[in-house]
Amino acid sequence: MKVRVPLSLVLLFAVFLAACAPSVPATETAAQVQNEARTLKIAVLPIIDTLPMYVAEAESLFEKHGIKVDFVPVASAPERDQLLAAGQADGAVNETLAVMLFNKNAVQMQAVRYALRPTKESGHFFILASGQSGITDAQGLKGVEIGVSQGTVIEYVTERLLQAEGLAKDEIKTIAVPKIPDRMALLASGELKAGVLPDPLASLAVSQGAVVVLDDSTHPEYGFSVISFRKDTIDTKPEAVKAFLAAIEDATALINNDSSKYRDLLSDKGLVPLPLLETFKVPQFPAAGVPSQEEWTDALNWAKAKGMLTNDVSYADSVNGTLLP
Repeated sequence: MKVRVPLSLVLLFAVFLAACAPSVPATETAAQVQNEARTLKIAVLPIIDTLPMYVAEAESLFEKHGIKVDFVPVASAPERDQLLAAGQADGAVNETLAVMLFNKNAVQMQAVRYALRPTKESGHFFILASGQSGITDAQGLKGVEIGVSQGTVIEYVTERLLQAEGLAKDEIKTIAVPKIPDRMALLASGELKAGVLPDPLASLAVSQGAVVVLDDSTHPEYGFSVISFRKDTIDTKPEAVKAFLAAIEDATALINNDSSKYRDLLSDKGLVPLPLLETFKVPQFPAAGVPSQEEWTDALNWAKAKGMLTNDVSYADSVNGTLLP
């Protein structure tokens, strides 16, 4: 005989089973979401510009400000940009030119702070002459091929510094030597009469016989780097980005007060070549600030003249100073 079970009894039994089944605590899910909202991934090149980030990590400043920061080491700017474009990193140290190229079609990146900016006491980029070239000043570089990474801040700084010294556009010659080790080797051998390097590698080249012709200490508006974040990260994790910048501010104050405390970091993170560790003078890092409209426009005009960009890229959409402490 077939027994028919009332529908009401079936529903009551289903409710009972649901009540007895184990469930994932809502607080655990909320904690996971909160943790994700307070975590940032930063792509880091082995450059002196990143020192405040490593100091913030060493001094537990990120924890102090309630965030977790994961560093993703990269070996080159193209690798850094690939990670940013793929959403595998939230932020990085780069330059306004890099931000412009990201934003040429749609706003993808925003510069939120200076990373490193030249001062009267310390340059960031150096135009060097081979010790075998006999060149000692800017006039000696007229028509001389200067090794640079083309289409980057290095080429931009080179042209602007030489123009400031009175060289005409057709007197400035550059040649593509993208890899810095190659540039250094060619300078040392004399095969390259001149080249441009960032410090501290410029200091290493000088110790090997190169001659400083010009540096950007007299024109800080050209040779600075910036901390940038993906626009999506800023939109979804604004408090985390603010906390990150607050930690960087604390770290900057510590470095500027006594950089000797962080000499081991320079070595451990590969920021300064070993032969220079005892003599290299750590630069003063800038306090909170973002590039000016004038600085942005000058780099934009240069990029357009080079054919790197065909349209204006908005300063207001690309530089964001509202997150600074």
